[in-house]
Amino acid sequence: MRHESIKLLPGYKWIVHDPDLLGGKPAIKGMRISVALVLESLAIGMTADDLVDDYPGFPKDCIPEVLKFAARQADVPLEAA
Repeated sequence: MRHESIKLLPGYKWIVHDPDLLGGKPAIKGMRISVALVLESLAIGMTADDLVDDYPGFPKDCIPEVLKFAARQADVPLEAA
């Protein structure tokens, strides 16, 4: 993986974008875990500790940013189909 292609999303400490990582999906810095996977895990009832157990090294501190990212994405108007 080319580290120079990894870019933090503006306004975030933990969320990165890299076209070569996870198909360009937003991901957690230093991990091959997408923001979507974290959100799906939380939605099914997993806790931050569960994520750490399943993904050693998972930074629990990223969860508020993941939720903020999701809230901002959900606040974008949908285009007419």
